[in-house]
Amino acid sequence: MIRSITDVDVRGKKILTRVDFNVPQDDERRITDDTRISESLPTIESIVSRGGIPVLMSHLGRPNGKRNEKYSLNPVAERLADLTHKEVLFAPDCIGKEVEDLVRSAAPNQIILLENLRFHAGEEGNDSAFCKQLRMLGDVYCNDAFGTAHRAHSSTSGVAALFDTVCAGLLMLKELQYLGSALEKPQRPFISVLGGSKISGKIEVISSLLGKCDAILIGGGMMYTFLKAMGKEIGTSLVEEDRIDTAKTLLDSARALGVNLAVPADAVVADAFSNDAQTQIVDVDHIPQNWMGMDIGPSTVETYSSMIANAGTVVWNGPMGVFEMPNFSHGTRAIASAMAESTRKGAITIIGGGDSAAAISQFGLSTSVTHVSTGGGASLEYLEGKTLPGVAALNK
Repeated sequence: MIRSITDVDVRGKKILTRVDFNVPQDDERRITDDTRISESLPTIESIVSRGGIPVLMSHLGRPNGKRNEKYSLNPVAERLADLTHKEVLFAPDCIGKEVEDLVRSAAPNQIILLENLRFHAGEEGNDSAFCKQLRMLGDVYCNDAFGTAHRAHSSTSGVAALFDTVCAGLLMLKELQYLGSALEKPQRPFISVLGGSKISGKIEVISSLLGKCDAILIGGGMMYTFLKAMGKEIGTSLVEEDRIDTAKTLLDSARALGVNLAVPADAVVADAFSNDAQTQIVDVDHIPQNWMGMDIGPSTVETYSSMIANAGTVVWNGPMGVFEMPNFSHGTRAIASAMAESTRKGAITIIGGGDSAAAISQFGLSTSVTHVSTGGGASLEYLEGKTLPGVAALNK
């Protein structure tokens, strides 16, 4: 049983809280999307309003265990102060005496944000000495960073073992609730929409979902590995030659289980990987030799949209095409619209983070679905049925 932060007496205590403030920034280090910060606000407010002091820790980017000002969390501290209307004390580091003194002197109604955890190699190495130094900074451990829960790092796993009281933040609980209920007690029909460039990253997800879903709708670059497995000519489309046999096995398994593993019937193809390329819409039996697939076609869009609109539960992970290029974004946009329509009709609709979350945000439909996960990799591993280290650490 995982305890919620709301069940913990926080008054007068320092709450060492793992958050996911790994937010995108432009070249001027201005934050371009503060979703991950705003999603953590309910947990922060729960601590502050009840007399606790949140000591927030996060990573940003990949500084590879060395201090690099490009990856400093200072811009995040400024945005957090704007969003919370509280004083945010930004620590110069995430461990050490200076940080311990800052935490010790903090008063109620203040928020502390530690500098980037990944400035130290001990974070990703789950180093025991690093964990012990982090342990000095709190009385209670809280994890509200679902997006990093699939990593067995010091801040997500190792340090939790050193606390008597551990709990989950409200965002973590929301993620587990939606993904958990989708897998364990889905409203039927239960449909998964899986896209993205490679089948290799989705094999275990498909295998796991075959035993749970009524239908799995395939799109994105990985559809061409399935088409090759079905004996189709795919031109110069992306293909993972070493996964063709795996795709055949998945298709056979789906047939044996009576699950509709749907592969697109048509595609938008181009003569070059460019938004300005020549394009045509073709049946998947007639992809020209020197052309490449860039998006699902209109017939597939119609079929998939109808199935999604009439579903009880839909989980979507991975775009249908190269949605970053406007001319090849139509399939992904259509799926996003179908998800919104399905939600309006009463379905539970979950976006599994990563590129799907970026896409639905780009199309302005983030608030039109039931839940947008903050964790791409974590949500995938959860759908695979794997135990997430950051979640396991909270089961005390």
